[in-house]
Amino acid sequence: MRKKVTIVGSGNVGATAAHWIASKELADVVLIDIIEGVPQGKALDLLEAMPIEKRDSRVTGTQDYADTADSDIVVVTAGIPRKPGMSRDDLLNTNHKIMKDVVGKAVQHSPNCILIIVSNPLDAMAQAAYKMSGFSRDRVIGMAGVLDSARFRTFIAEELKVSVENVTAFVLGGHGDTMVPGIPITELMDTATLERLVQRTRDGGAEIVKYLKTGSAYYAPSAAVTEMVEAILKDKKKILPCAAYLEGEYGIRGLYVGVPCKLGAKGLEQIIEIKLTPEEKTALDRSAAAVKELVGVIGV
Repeated sequence: MRKKVTIVGSGNVGATAAHWIASKELADVVLIDIIEGVPQGKALDLLEAMPIEKRDSRVTGTQDYADTADSDIVVVTAGIPRKPGMSRDDLLNTNHKIMKDVVGKAVQHSPNCILIIVSNPLDAMAQAAYKMSGFSRDRVIGMAGVLDSARFRTFIAEELKVSVENVTAFVLGGHGDTMVPGIPITELMDTATLERLVQRTRDGGAEIVKYLKTGSAYYAPSAAVTEMVEAILKDKKKILPCAAYLEGEYGIRGLYVGVPCKLGAKGLEQIIEIKLTPEEKTALDRSAAAVKELVGVIGV
């Protein structure tokens, strides 16, 4: 029997994640959304592409959580983007309410699933989902670091004119506050150049929003989700930067923060602790403090 992945929210990120997952034949996909017809239409369109892709993945769209029953993974992309004039706390409280509704229903129908949270603000939403689900921390993981790291690797490869395959980079912290390159990169570029690329990575989402004017990035975010889904479904034991609930690792306790995680069939199978420079540790602590402030607002 094929694996089953539910994606909550059939906007650009959710629908494109469904596209990647189905075209890689990783699982059957269920798209669920509150807007009637949208998940059904996108799912049918994707399903009709499968003969061309020579894939047998089934893709269905629904408004009914009963159709998501017994999912192996539930990816949550639902939530609203920040609108002009909306305070950060308003956004946080609105998306917290959506998360409460989604997680409650998803967990009821798929009590053994692994949750991957994509909704923003990411770390706070992952923490909310963790508390609401009652799951152990290995089954609630946030997607941020895979995307930030991919952006960072893109910019480094472009700068050095090398293949992206030759560039390894890890981005830690809530929003790429701390970056730990996987190669001694300062030997290949000067500090000012590196800082410029770090800043561009931090502003990666905003740069795309500025170009698009309406809407935000979705190809890279959905590809990042898919990499996590694949690592879990194929039990790859792959080390990826994800938002995880720390219980003393890196000197942080009781918060979701981006760290290197080993992903396999059980979900988060290990948090890898790497040695940070004093500057990186300070930045990671600053990032954790920002997350603590957000979770304080919603009381999780």
